[in-house]
Amino acid sequence: MSQLSSQGSNAIIYTTYGFMLITALFLAWKFANSSQFLQSNGTQRGVPLALNFIASAMGVGILTTYAQIANISGLHGLLVYTICGAIPIVGFAFVGPIIRRKCPEGFILTEWVRHRFGIVTAMYLSFFTCLTMFLFMVGELAAIRGAIETLTGLNALGAVIVECGVTTIYTFFGGFRISFITDNFQGACVLILIVICAAGMGSYIEIDPSKVGPSGLLKANKLGWQLVYILFVAIVTNDCFLSGFWLRTFASKTDKDLWIGTSIAAAVVFVICTLVGVPGFLAVWSGDLTVGDEMGYNAFFILLAKMPRWVVAFVLIFCVVLSTCTFDSLQSAMVSTISNDLFRNKLHLNITRCLVILVMVPIVVLAVKVADNILQIYLIADLVSAAIIPAIFLGLSDRLFWYINGFDVMTGGLGALLGVFIFGTVYYGSAKEGGKLLLIWNGIYSAEDWGAFGAFVIAPFGGLAITFASAGLRISVLYLISKATGKPFTALERPVTPEIQESESIYGSLDEEEDKKTTALDA
Repeated sequence: MSQLSSQGSNAIIYTTYGFMLITALFLAWKFANSSQFLQSNGTQRGVPLALNFIASAMGVGILTTYAQIANISGLHGLLVYTICGAIPIVGFAFVGPIIRRKCPEGFILTEWVRHRFGIVTAMYLSFFTCLTMFLFMVGELAAIRGAIETLTGLNALGAVIVECGVTTIYTFFGGFRISFITDNFQGACVLILIVICAAGMGSYIEIDPSKVGPSGLLKANKLGWQLVYILFVAIVTNDCFLSGFWLRTFASKTDKDLWIGTSIAAAVVFVICTLVGVPGFLAVWSGDLTVGDEMGYNAFFILLAKMPRWVVAFVLIFCVVLSTCTFDSLQSAMVSTISNDLFRNKLHLNITRCLVILVMVPIVVLAVKVADNILQIYLIADLVSAAIIPAIFLGLSDRLFWYINGFDVMTGGLGALLGVFIFGTVYYGSAKEGGKLLLIWNGIYSAEDWGAFGAFVIAPFGGLAITFASAGLRISVLYLISKATGKPFTALERPVTPEIQESESIYGSLDEEEDKKTTALDA
């Protein structure tokens, strides 16, 4: 491989980390304030929001995951993956304003769940939210470790520890506000990375035209059609577990800004992820890999080896910046979630800052010991979110589903997971295999195995069915008790919740009221 010297590689890596640390600390000194340590509600316009949603949607892992699906399922599978990854971003522009009207003082999804379903359901969701972000943080460290070791041949353990230290230091001082700003760097770096790599591959990669047709990678295939459903359900629901998206949703100044930000972000994410996935089949056509190769995830780096060292150096820099910005977004979102859900944002600022350090301890330990195996758990998080999120979102409609309560939601979510286990046991004829399906042990990239597809059908729809069944049974029992005791039956009474009217958003309305007051005082 066209590798840099060990001295040159170390210089690039640690100089980049140093630059990120100094820059972020300067931004923290210049812009940070205590009121925006956990959130920045109603402060951001469309373009900065777009850059932040782009940054939150991708890390170094995009260089391997999209190439892998392209190598297995070709252009069909790649486009399915990128479209399913982009569309959910726009979903925050649909759902965000509704939740913000119902819970204007909140800044993450769990706060609205607390208002709608109660504290127990909120803690139930908070547990899975924090677990998902925890796994994503470990996964990001695994991704940057793999990228550095592939690009340089060095042991990247030291770089991983340094990255954790760098983000912890500047997040300690700046919180979410600085994470929001550094994400702008990430957005710019991704675009530069794509331009350089696209130019390099166009110049240095030789394609054998005779291999294009026989590879079948440009044809539709069964796996690609299966993934239309699986990936859409998995990504839509799993994005709802990521508090970073909700923090940015609430940070939008108006609903219009939210629409602009998410629309731009979705388009850019689609283009970028498609481009980084293309090496998955370019490597086949260049003769470096075969279709479905076990090294397909490494296609980007295999092709990069054919390019000059200066290109490798640029990619190394941008990988470090990309990973650092993604990691600090997850880190600040984790702290904001814990502070809100467990401590109701009543901790002293210095204690909250200490949370930034505390959450890093288990992440670093796990990343160092078992990072190579942690990416499999992403699929588990996807299945869990597919079971839990649909039932929770029933609460958005007070007109249709006012009678659904927290017990129903939790019964539906946990019952759906049990349903997946039962399905797997029946489908494979073994309880052991049913348990493995619950862990998505065999992955989702097999066109002949419909187990994963069935699991992702049962998780959301089974969860909804069990939620309604729980509500029906609960209401029936309460009705019978009411008849037997003579007490009033109140299970179907609609709760009285005052509606909050807004023009563009609650924050836009407050700004307009403030402008009116200022005008009146001037007059």
